[in-house]
Amino acid sequence: MKALILAAGYGTRLYPLTINLPKPLLLVDKRPMINFLLDKISAIKEIKEIFVVTNDKFFLLFEDWLVNIEKNFKHLRIKIINDGSRTPSDRLGAIGDIQFAISQEKIRDDLLVLGGDNLFDFGVDDFIRFSRERSPQVSVGLFDIRSKKEAIKFGVAEIDKDYRIVSFAEKPKQPRSTLIAMCLYYFPKVSLGRIKEYLRSKNQKDASGNYINWLHRKKEAYGYVFKGNWFDIGHMDSYSKAKEVFNNYTKGVKR
Repeated sequence: MKALILAAGYGTRLYPLTINLPKPLLLVDKRPMINFLLDKISAIKEIKEIFVVTNDKFFLLFEDWLVNIEKNFKHLRIKIINDGSRTPSDRLGAIGDIQFAISQEKIRDDLLVLGGDNLFDFGVDDFIRFSRERSPQVSVGLFDIRSKKEAIKFGVAEIDKDYRIVSFAEKPKQPRSTLIAMCLYYFPKVSLGRIKEYLRSKNQKDASGNYINWLHRKKEAYGYVFKGNWFDIGHMDSYSKAKEVFNNYTKGVKR
């Protein structure tokens, strides 16, 4: 199994903080946010290789970051991938970047995909077990935001008693549940070809929820509901709240 961190966004809603710094490298408790993701991934013994896909604007910043953190994750091979985009207008989008990484690195293994602006305090081991039990179908990490007013900002899923996704809508005006997709996916290796199939049939390369909406209508897909603290660092309010909650979180964690 391999892991892919999506870090090719431009963070325009966080300007001016992200004019010259990508969101995943913003600090929370004196650590780049992406380091928290590495903590979670490094706890999964089956993962030995991690790809971080970014854009040409921030590529060298991630290369510098990698030099500084490699000593703490010696058992992992971490590679930065440059998708070649330079501005928000020519970005590949989340699904475009997933396919770019799969093609560029010739990935033929089960793939754990995480959004680089995800910040959470729970582990992903149970999610991995859940996903493997439902392989070869795709599994999606969900979070109960407990507010339909807030849910309209995200991809919203409905699941049945067997955790099968029965509906999915990207930023719906009238959400059918409060379960939102948190940009955390388990793609079994036999499912990877479906991403290319989707891109051939649709021109929606950005929001990954659009792919899940397409996928669950063709193949079964499953949702795992996480519990704990989770933040999508999309704007100043969420960034400020995350810093408050995660203050002192890294005590005793390798920096």
